[in-house]
Amino acid sequence: MSTQYEKAGVSLEAGYESVRLIKKHIEKTRRFGMMGGIGSFGGLFDLSALNMKEPVLVSGTDGVGTKLKLAFMMDKHDTVGQDVVAMCVNDIIAQGAEPLFFLDYIAVGKNHPEKIEQIVKGVADGCVLANCALVGGETAEMPDMYDEEDYDIAGFTVGAVEKSQMITGEKTKAGDVVIGLASSGVHSNGFSLVRKIVLKDNQLDLNTKFDELQDSLGNTLLTPTRIYVRPVLEVLKSVDIHGIAHITGGGFYENMPRCLNPGLGIEIHRGTWEVLPIFHVLQKLSGMEEKEMYNVFNMGIGMILVVDPKDAEATLEILAAQGEKATVIGKVTSQEGIDIQ
Repeated sequence: MSTQYEKAGVSLEAGYESVRLIKKHIEKTRRFGMMGGIGSFGGLFDLSALNMKEPVLVSGTDGVGTKLKLAFMMDKHDTVGQDVVAMCVNDIIAQGAEPLFFLDYIAVGKNHPEKIEQIVKGVADGCVLANCALVGGETAEMPDMYDEEDYDIAGFTVGAVEKSQMITGEKTKAGDVVIGLASSGVHSNGFSLVRKIVLKDNQLDLNTKFDELQDSLGNTLLTPTRIYVRPVLEVLKSVDIHGIAHITGGGFYENMPRCLNPGLGIEIHRGTWEVLPIFHVLQKLSGMEEKEMYNVFNMGIGMILVVDPKDAEATLEILAAQGEKATVIGKVTSQEGIDIQ
């Protein structure tokens, strides 16, 4: 039945249908500590289930940025949900916190229930990878704010860590080993520049194939951000990690110093890891200098762990057992800044 609200551009029925479609995806994210179900005004989590002595709550929020523009163009919406989860949970695992629960916010110009389901499926998939419960969310239909086919997504996560086990960087020291964990691609930052290079400067079709890439340019760029929660938590069971940095916006130069004590720096050794082919393609298309590439993109390293030299081998073995491609890429020095050699 047509209503005044529908004439204004908001469909309650589409909202109800979206909720019906996403329930099965949300259900698979249940974990111990989660309370209640869909439909409450607030998401519930029983903190006492963790049996922590001095729990510290650690929160993070983020979005996917203009990577969404490529999802619109490709009409592919099932991966960006994992991106928004990854951007949040990878930030809090850098403090040593185990993600407990997640909430999403989806703003749309027009509610297309099947599209909402694809997005939330990606969110749920990301939550499963991070072992955090999707306890709530909001889908806001806002005509005139967004074009009918456009949307924006954001996420919010809360995790916990024992106060005595927080990773603050204060244990980092000169001589520590820097271990890099491989990224899955461009992840979710730098896409305003990516779109300029690909679409404006070179006017490429996203279905373009490059010899260096295993898939089309568009699909390669939409590869979801890797989630590092489980492997890092596994390392933390037996290794005293001194510092962790999530390599996002600002690349190596902005993010690596954030996990160090003041006065320290990192010496990075080129050739110790694989710079993914997509970065070579972007550099070739843009003519960017290498230093700027490292100042914008992750260049194949999505996260670094800083450990004592005696723990390096054990850390690499644990990461390998968890399916992570990791290698020693440098060391901590007494000279401030990031020196890529």
